[in-house]
Amino acid sequence: MLRVAVVGSGPSGVYTAQALLNQSLVPEVRVHVLDRLPTPYGLVRYGVAPDHEKIKSLQNSLRAVLEDERVTFVGHVQIGGADGVPPARLAELYHAVVYCVGAAADRPLAVPGEDLPGSWSATRFVSWYSAHPDIAPDGFALEARSAVVIGVGNVAVDVARILARGADELRATDVPRAALGALAGSRVREVHIAGRRGPSQARFTTKELRELGALPGARVVVDPAELAIDPAYAAQEGLPLPAVVRRNLDVLRGWSALGEPAVADAARRIRLRFFLRPVELLERGGRVAGVRFARTAPDGAGGVQDTGAYEDVEAQLVLRAVGYRGVELPGLPFDPVRGTVPHAAGRVLRDGVPSPGEYVAGWIKRGPTGVIGSNRSCAKETVASLIEDAPLLARRPAAEDPLAVLRAWGLRPVEWDGWLSIERAEAALGRSLGRGTVKIPDWQGLLAAARGEEG
Repeated sequence: MLRVAVVGSGPSGVYTAQALLNQSLVPEVRVHVLDRLPTPYGLVRYGVAPDHEKIKSLQNSLRAVLEDERVTFVGHVQIGGADGVPPARLAELYHAVVYCVGAAADRPLAVPGEDLPGSWSATRFVSWYSAHPDIAPDGFALEARSAVVIGVGNVAVDVARILARGADELRATDVPRAALGALAGSRVREVHIAGRRGPSQARFTTKELRELGALPGARVVVDPAELAIDPAYAAQEGLPLPAVVRRNLDVLRGWSALGEPAVADAARRIRLRFFLRPVELLERGGRVAGVRFARTAPDGAGGVQDTGAYEDVEAQLVLRAVGYRGVELPGLPFDPVRGTVPHAAGRVLRDGVPSPGEYVAGWIKRGPTGVIGSNRSCAKETVASLIEDAPLLARRPAAEDPLAVLRAWGLRPVEWDGWLSIERAEAALGRSLGRGTVKIPDWQGLLAAARGEEG
């Protein structure tokens, strides 16, 4: 029997487990899916916006894998770090370990003022309204009148949409109580989404973009002059543009034709801005008060260049959404430039040589690229390497009962029954509030629920 540990229960980890189950060359495989959190599903639970129920329903297919009798979910187990199980010790328990730990850090702007109070990563904001237990439930007061979201990808659109959406519309979702209360009391009336390049280079999908225009009580504003700077926009009819770019430009053209709304036309405005590069976050009274942008223009080679002009945009809240970055896991090799673990077809490389029994999949393998479904092919490649190595891996020592060893080491794993107890507790919390399921947002509450203790 081949015993494999998969570290990470998000899509890449679960797809890795699924690929191990689906292969036929090694008939007996047992998979333990480990996670630092007591809850499964990774970014599907803690990264997908609460009003994106169709994407969140992906949990159902992930669940089917984790409920397979050959798979064991092992939550509340930290791998690496000062308080975690070192990779070398974990390797003693399994024939192979696949690390699917994602890209947990956000990319900084690297501009003056970035650390001012009121300046946050979009990752932190998403974790807050998704009830991630590492983020304080009362982490955002939303007393700002104007917010700037820096970045023009789907994460930027998500956080802007949540800021502009009324709390009543989110009451039917699993948004935690504190976040829903903060959103209900939000003073934000203007949200700017700003990117340093043009609309044809924005990375949001058309579906996400159109959702902004469907928000009750909000109005999207696009400056036609900024669109006109983009060569692809100006010559759209004669260029072989990708379909998504063409659709995005059509949506933006429609909004730009509407002009500036009257004050009474919308409770909130969402301004899509282009050709603005942040160079400084401005301060007033010890907090962020705005963003200074350098105006850019196409450089004729697919990039942009500064024009020498600047524009200050008022903001008491700044959220950066300029990408994710992998974090080094102590005990594993790490490429600090790429933010990934060096590998060859998923095999971890130590000093350029494959390390027996160590593998990677997902963002920590290839970087934060692609959509959720991209993790399937990534996982299959890694599992193909692992199965090719199986004759040698099977000769390695492995524990007969790894969970018993983890408990002997002082850990208190949360298994699938514990997760089901959390689910029941969140459903009960929602009923008590007259809502559907409501997430438990803190470590103490999650672990108490996993043990079946009443809150």
